[in-house]
Amino acid sequence: MKKILALSFIISSLQLLSAQETTTRKDTLQGGLRPERTCFDVLHYDLNIKINLEEKSIVGYNNISFKVVNATSKIQLDLFANMQVDSIVFNTKKLNYKREFNAVFIDFPSALTPKSEQSLKFYYSGKPIIAKNAPWDGGFTYSKDRNGKPWVAVSCEGIGASLWYPVKDSQSDEPDFGATIKVAVPNGLMNVSNGRFIGSVPLEENGIKNGYTRWDWEVKNPINTYSITVNIGDYVNIHENYKGLDLDYYVLRDNETAARMHFEEVKPMMDCFQSKFGTYPFADDGYKLVETPYLGMEHQSAISYGNKYVNGYLGVDRSETGIGLLFDYITIHESGHEWFGNSITSKDTADMWIHEGFTTYTESVYIECQYGYDKAQQYINGCKLNIENLSPIIGTYGVNKEGSTDMYEKGAILLNTLRHIVNNDDKWWKILLKYSETFRHKIIDTETVVNFFNTETGMNLTPVFNQYLRYAAIPKLELRKNKSNLEFRWKTDEAKFNMPVDVKIKGKKYRLYPSNNWKKTKYSVNKIQDVEILTNDFYINVE
Repeated sequence: MKKILALSFIISSLQLLSAQETTTRKDTLQGGLRPERTCFDVLHYDLNIKINLEEKSIVGYNNISFKVVNATSKIQLDLFANMQVDSIVFNTKKLNYKREFNAVFIDFPSALTPKSEQSLKFYYSGKPIIAKNAPWDGGFTYSKDRNGKPWVAVSCEGIGASLWYPVKDSQSDEPDFGATIKVAVPNGLMNVSNGRFIGSVPLEENGIKNGYTRWDWEVKNPINTYSITVNIGDYVNIHENYKGLDLDYYVLRDNETAARMHFEEVKPMMDCFQSKFGTYPFADDGYKLVETPYLGMEHQSAISYGNKYVNGYLGVDRSETGIGLLFDYITIHESGHEWFGNSITSKDTADMWIHEGFTTYTESVYIECQYGYDKAQQYINGCKLNIENLSPIIGTYGVNKEGSTDMYEKGAILLNTLRHIVNNDDKWWKILLKYSETFRHKIIDTETVVNFFNTETGMNLTPVFNQYLRYAAIPKLELRKNKSNLEFRWKTDEAKFNMPVDVKIKGKKYRLYPSNNWKKTKYSVNKIQDVEILTNDFYINVE
């Protein structure tokens, strides 16, 4: 999800604190991969809950199916400490468990056999955290529509899905066979979750209807745990099939007319993204936009939409070029996450640039599909004004710590720089398509990304990735004149940095190959100012 501009300086300043100052035992329990987590692989979640809107509480269970990887008699699941563990049942018997912060360590009566498939039912209840500034701080948002009816949604990226349901709360493991999400809400309201709607059931207690209806949804594909979602409201459904793909929009009743017109943008977006990144990754689960009382979030196959049916970012062009008002930021950005973040997922939150950098790049890709290369380049370079270069993009591994919010625009402009390093658009788009298809529905890390681009380009791009991702500063190109000849070098944190760069001298384009040592060119110049560095193609400083 996108940062709020007003908060960006505060967030980045906090991220400048050292890992030693900010990392706690609680962080390592949530972000680490200890044996109690790696010993099993989740196969399926079957979540069945009732939400009491007056009490703002949840009661129910998650039936968790898993495959044993290593023999173990203990596993770790997660549920926030403010939530109650009612019981954990395995083979009809209650299991013993121990809680430490938000971790729940569960003991089995005997060791589980490797490769065996098991399941347990985790009963729980409680009042989940209420979001103060959703979706950035995480939790439930309780609101009302203009008719006074309840309108409720959850967001939990970063803070963790275990704030509202028991789960293996790690991006390193998605349920291989998806999930079912069954949510009971007061009659007269609907719950919309991920995947396909498979039916609704009026609930009864002792043979008498209790005023609740359970809405059942099924996800067939692997899914990020933070992507599993709840949306409660007086929704109407707009459905159509576009070139074989089901498109569904769940919007507040009064907004149906506006939504029908505004969401027409989805069709050219799908054409563009599928041509560049491959077929929509979750066709089995369909594509949905669900209106929410907060700005938005990339919930897989049920994207949260709260941009008020205006273009830009709540009507603002974050690039300040005017081009950002040609499209709805939330529709395009959050849908881009279906390929990058939902389909291709980072193993650790420290590598969230794999989600956000690639997805922010999809904004300019959409512009290029619709309006051409020049406008796309103008837009992506306009987005530089949101980059701070105060701390590295990559965060601290193993402690659930993201890196700098520069992972968005700086990550995207890194990709734009790579495009111009490749210097062959036909090859570039083939590489990007192959990347998307190679790692479709996979969990990867930065090393995997770098190795892929090294192989596909035939270049050693490792120093380039390292400089942009692991250091705060961007490369600085230093120029000087030795008599009449131009000399140049890179000044970087990364040793042996050797990225090419394009320049124009007297209107003619040349490619230079600087290193960290001064190099002399054959080009003569009267003054350094005669050299135009193509900084719209390469994200660098020049001195």
